[in-house]
Amino acid sequence: MLHEYRDIITHMKENSAANAHFLKIFDKHNELDDQITKAEKGDVLLTDLELETLKKEKLMLKDEAYAAILKYKKENNL
Repeated sequence: MLHEYRDIITHMKENSAANAHFLKIFDKHNELDDQITKAEKGDVLLTDLELETLKKEKLMLKDEAYAAILKYKKENNL
């Protein structure tokens, strides 16, 4: 997720206490990504609606994480 911001994400993880909410979002996004991948491979059976719901939730988390990264970047002059 957001590979172009890998350095900033690493920086945020190093200060995990101050960025606990971001880390929660980041972990949940990765968890959803794994679930979606398994469903698309056929390893887990989901209805189209369930899969669509997971994808929408993942996208919302990505948007929230992106906003947090930009805020952190601005606040820390990165």
